[in-house]
Amino acid sequence: MKVLFIGGTGVISSACSKLCIEKGMELYLLNRGQTNSAMPDKAKLIQADIRDPKAAANALKGKTFDVVVNWVAYTVDHIEMDLNLFLNRTHQYIFISSASAYHKPILNLPITESTPLHNPYWRYSRNKIACEERLISAYREQNFPVTIVRPSHTYNETKIPIHGGYAAIARMRQGKKIIVHGDGTSLWVLTHHADFAVGFVGLLGNHHTIGEIFHITSDEVLTWNQIYDILAQKAGGTAPKVYLPSTVIAQYDAEWGAGLLGDKAHSVIFDNTKIKRFVPEFNASISFSQGAEEIIKWYDKNPSAQIAPPEFDKLMDQMVAAAESIYNG
Repeated sequence: MKVLFIGGTGVISSACSKLCIEKGMELYLLNRGQTNSAMPDKAKLIQADIRDPKAAANALKGKTFDVVVNWVAYTVDHIEMDLNLFLNRTHQYIFISSASAYHKPILNLPITESTPLHNPYWRYSRNKIACEERLISAYREQNFPVTIVRPSHTYNETKIPIHGGYAAIARMRQGKKIIVHGDGTSLWVLTHHADFAVGFVGLLGNHHTIGEIFHITSDEVLTWNQIYDILAQKAGGTAPKVYLPSTVIAQYDAEWGAGLLGDKAHSVIFDNTKIKRFVPEFNASISFSQGAEEIIKWYDKNPSAQIAPPEFDKLMDQMVAAAESIYNG
């Protein structure tokens, strides 16, 4: 199978690239060739900027693919470029959407692929919804062979799945207080990228998936309190938690607030029946406890990645002081 990944070296896509190679697929990566991530062995680089239509068209001239996956399409403009590039050039186009597109606040649990899409809080999610709508229209009107995949919060050993990244781990190791949204009891799902890859790669080249939509997540459900405690325990630190409503967090950090109100502040449980039906070998088996251990080991082996900006510490201290002044009257 001849597969083109636009991107292919990111947190989620890198595991998928690796598995494609292991399964003997002929994998091409279209990117600018400027990433620090290592190219997977045996993958072939097509060096071009997908945001430059002429350069991308020249780089792809005369080439066709069984599957095209765009890991870096975020707006309808990006989709329009892909429709111009890949209509009649591929048998399957996979769009990477987001589970954050599901209705916020959550109406019913568990979430299925038929859960309505609606997110007034986060522009990123609204853009993904618009992309999906454009692609479904192209499927219906032009027979464009689209499959839509909605990842949720997917991580690898380099991606610490809490706000602040390593700076938050550093605070834990120093015994400093950490801000957690709400009261820490809302439910969340974290998916290891290697587990995601099994479900995703199983969709490639499967003509039964054309016109279909899938989310691919772990079945493990954790509270945010548990997530912070697991990371602190693996880091050999503590996680003295101070709680703030997400709306208040947004007043201090607009970007963090948007991600909370538009996604992470809402409890989620996903029904993965559909992906398991189409890809029977999919079974997310890597617990977050295992994943957190991988994360801490990787950062301990890579001191240059241990980035802890003083600005984060200062903001966290300000928020802790504000929360404690509220709670202490």
